Amino acid sequence: MQLTVYTDYALRVLIYLAVHERWVTIAEMATAYGISKNHLMKIVHQLGHEGFIETLRGRSGGLRLAHPPDHLYLGEIVRKTEPHFHVVECFHAPTNRCLITPACGLASALGEACDAFLAVLDRYTLADIIQEKQVLAQLLKLQ
Repeated sequence: MQLTVYTDYALRVLIYLAVHERWVTIAEMATAYGISKNHLMKIVHQLGHEGFIETLRGRSGGLRLAHPPDHLYLGEIVRKTEPHFHVVECFHAPTNRCLITPACGLASALGEACDAFLAVLDRYTLADIIQEKQVLAQLLKLQ
């Protein structure tokens, strides 16, 4: 299973915000990660819309987590940032042209694997993945 770059960056945004205890800017995160500011703006918009982060406009504005890190589950974040989980063609009936679909057990096996993947992510929170907060701060060049 492979996550989109969009979800990868969304998780990085949340990690960055979890390491901080202040409002941060998109420009700051873009610089720290070497990611396009415009790309991050789209991600931040969705994260705010989904209720994962708070945004504050204006001169002293920025972003911060809307909930404590131990209340943000990775499975929920991935489900809301991934456009779909069509691992193979037959997962999407409207565009499926695979001739063997009616007799093939691949969709069932891959569906079960996808469910297991998300079930594991459901057991972890943002707090679980930032346990090395000091090291993360150093890697992000924070003081």
